[in-house]
Amino acid sequence: MAYDVNAIRKHFPALEGGAAHFDGPGGSQVPDVVGEAVSSTLCAAISNRGVVTAAERRADGVVREARQAVADLLGARPEGVVFGRSMTQLTYDFSRTLAKDWGPGDEIVVTRLDHDANIRPWVQAAEARGATVRWADFDPATGELSTASLTSLLTDRTRLVAVTAAGNLLGTRPDIPAITAAVREAGALSYVDGVHLTPHSPVDIAALGADFYVCSPYKFLGPHLGLLAAAPELLETLRPDKLLPSSNAVPERFELGTLPYELLAGTTAAIDFLAGLVPSEGTRRERLRTSLEALEAHEDALLRRLDDGLAALPRVVRYGSPQRRRTPTVLFSVTGSTPQAVYEHLASRGVNAPAATFYAIECSRHLGLGEAGAVRAGIAPYTTAAEVDLLLNAVTEL
Repeated sequence: MAYDVNAIRKHFPALEGGAAHFDGPGGSQVPDVVGEAVSSTLCAAISNRGVVTAAERRADGVVREARQAVADLLGARPEGVVFGRSMTQLTYDFSRTLAKDWGPGDEIVVTRLDHDANIRPWVQAAEARGATVRWADFDPATGELSTASLTSLLTDRTRLVAVTAAGNLLGTRPDIPAITAAVREAGALSYVDGVHLTPHSPVDIAALGADFYVCSPYKFLGPHLGLLAAAPELLETLRPDKLLPSSNAVPERFELGTLPYELLAGTTAAIDFLAGLVPSEGTRRERLRTSLEALEAHEDALLRRLDDGLAALPRVVRYGSPQRRRTPTVLFSVTGSTPQAVYEHLASRGVNAPAATFYAIECSRHLGLGEAGAVRAGIAPYTTAAEVDLLLNAVTEL
């Protein structure tokens, strides 16, 4: 069945404000069912998890349902799903835990394509343990991170490779299966940032080969928190710092304090909403694949419309032209106007497309954009062709 964007938009109260939201890469708008799930959970009788009272059972059910929903979304196992305040917080936690076994002579690999949340925690953890950091560069002309640019850095001393599944500034999608296969062959672990990929494409962790995969529900129509998925057997080998009386079970040993039950309920609702973007039959995992494939087709068509429209404007400079598939994200500037001025002009026309480095500071510097960055326009499940045209018309006015 065809992707009906107008029917989908009716579930987003925020869109009633009239703005065209191209700011989804920084956080998507939220459908009504997610807000309702958060509210109803907050207002229900709920307590710490347990099996005696109804409130305890409700809390336990919310957590179990959220782990299963994430497992269905990512092709993971629910007992390998860890929740945290944000992807950044989880990555810092895991970098400290994994670095306990690092020392002088050990090496980690990071890339300049990544969001700083998948760079700085590893760099700082390596520095604290005396390990060496090796950097993989991407081609600033194309935005491509070649497999060889990363795998050529692997040695028998490599302990971990941190790499993005999709660059949040350029939308570049490296060949993650090829990279993780090489990492595994070298005897190292892979930590894959899926924050920018998950909202736009079906994800199968096994196919990607990621040892650790992290993403953020608020980028795929959900509430503000982060999550990590890994094989439970791998998590069993790790000993994070934790409170003495807190559970030592996996995945609970990685979750500090009481979980935000209302946000977990919102995450489940967001995943269920994604599974219903187009009507289909089957398990939730099967319906998610059908819906996300339809979403990809919708977003790819709008990306071509946006990219072609910007290419036709003589003062517009677009950054990166990956030959492989990319997420529906465009980074651009306008000659003669600062990124901030373009951002403010677009906002005055009802178009939300901010300008910055968006925490991909190494990427921005490697592109020659420095601390100012450029304007980023991202397409989301609720974006329409008319909104793309609105953005293009607003840029034409500059």
